[in-house]
Amino acid sequence: IIPLITMKLVSEERKMRTDQLIMTAPVTLAGIVFGKYLAALTMFGGSFILSSIVYYIPLSLYGDPNTAMYVGCVIGVFLVGSAFISIGIFISSLTENQFISAFGTIGAIVLLLFISSLNSYINNEFIRNILSGISITSRYAYFANGIFSYDALIYFVSLSAVFLFLTVRIFEKRRWSKS
Repeated sequence: IIPLITMKLVSEERKMRTDQLIMTAPVTLAGIVFGKYLAALTMFGGSFILSSIVYYIPLSLYGDPNTAMYVGCVIGVFLVGSAFISIGIFISSLTENQFISAFGTIGAIVLLLFISSLNSYINNEFIRNILSGISITSRYAYFANGIFSYDALIYFVSLSAVFLFLTVRIFEKRRWSKS
C-alpha cells in the first residue's frame, strides 16, 4: 500500500503545477517534505497499528502469543514502512507521472527486500558484506525475533532521513532552476 500512498504526494503537484505555489509559500522546503512524510506515515501507521491491535485481540483470547515477538514485529514493520515511505516520496519527487512513481517505488522496495537473498549467489566476501550492510530484511530479523536492536533502529531512521534529505534537495534544485 505504500506505493499507492506515496505515488501522488509530489508527482501530482508537478503535473498540476501546484508545486509552484508550495515553493513560494513562506514554509521551508524541509517543512514541506517532512509534512508530506508525516501525513503518509500517519496514514500507514494508523491503519497498521489499528489492524495489529485488532489481530492481537483474538490471538490472545484463544492462545498464548509471545508478546515480545509480536510487539517487535509491529515495531519492525512500522520502521520498515517509514523507510519505504521516504523512498516513495523521493521517487515521487523525480517524476510527474503517478504510475511511474508507483512502479518505481515498487521496484525499489522489491530490490531492497530481496537484496539479502543475493548473498547466497555471490562468492565475493566484500560484495556480500556490502549487501548485508544495506539489507533491510537482516535488520528486520532482530525485531521479528523480539530483540530491540539500536543499530537497526538507527539504520531505519537514517535511511528515512537520507531519502527525505534527497527529496528536499530535489525541491531546492527545482526551485532555483525555475527562477
